[in-house]
Amino acid sequence: MSAETRARHEQNLAEARAAYEANPNDADAIIWLGRRTAYLGRYAEAIDIFSHGINRHPRDARMYRHRGHRWITLRQFDHAIQDLKQAASIIGGRPDEIEPDGLPNARNIPTSTLQSNIWYHLGLAHYLKGDFERALNAYQEALKVSKNPDGVVSTSHWLYMTLRRLGRAKEAEEVLTPINVEMDVIENTAYHKLLLMYRGEVSPDELEAMQDPKTVDGATILYGIGNWWLYSGQPEKARPIFLRVTEGSQWPAFAYIAAETDLRRLQ
Repeated sequence: MSAETRARHEQNLAEARAAYEANPNDADAIIWLGRRTAYLGRYAEAIDIFSHGINRHPRDARMYRHRGHRWITLRQFDHAIQDLKQAASIIGGRPDEIEPDGLPNARNIPTSTLQSNIWYHLGLAHYLKGDFERALNAYQEALKVSKNPDGVVSTSHWLYMTLRRLGRAKEAEEVLTPINVEMDVIENTAYHKLLLMYRGEVSPDELEAMQDPKTVDGATILYGIGNWWLYSGQPEKARPIFLRVTEGSQWPAFAYIAAETDLRRLQ
């Protein structure tokens, strides 16, 4: 990250630490200390913070949701699944809640909820393990609680890919029905572009030519294109694209992790 960005994250972390030290039993203070620590790439330390939070607040689903996310970052998928399943069991029957953004978008409008994030990350952990049936179930649950365009496109993207990996192309096409170019997407534009590609509104080659794997969006789009070639029966086209992703710098990105796992399967 740039020096300016790092300085901002360090300042945010200092403020989060001060809030925690003022009230170390406060669940929100623990959550923000963990999140701000993770934004600086200190993922194992963040996991320790969320583990402390779980000891203090064992029925707070947010602790398991955030620790599960960071287990994914560290490629510990079984631990992630355990945490996210626990979070899902806690939220059963409860009303959903907006999840505040740690890195606000251009409009400063949160685009996800606690429940959508739990199901989304659980689906991702199963997907990364190659357990596409369980990933499908989680993404279907995530879509039920995805109420805005950003949530719809992010979940629909992974749901579509999961169905294609399962060989259920007709059901995958149905996922694309509500997707259109006019959707007011604030931050998940990479997923939106991929969905439009799946609809045939832009070619894979055209979209690929515009991507830089050193950016999160570039890595995301390249993975989606490589995956499209993979489940379309052309793995020889998928592998070099996955390699482009992993030769980039976005090590914590979900697309990067997915490219790693698919390269291992291809080898």
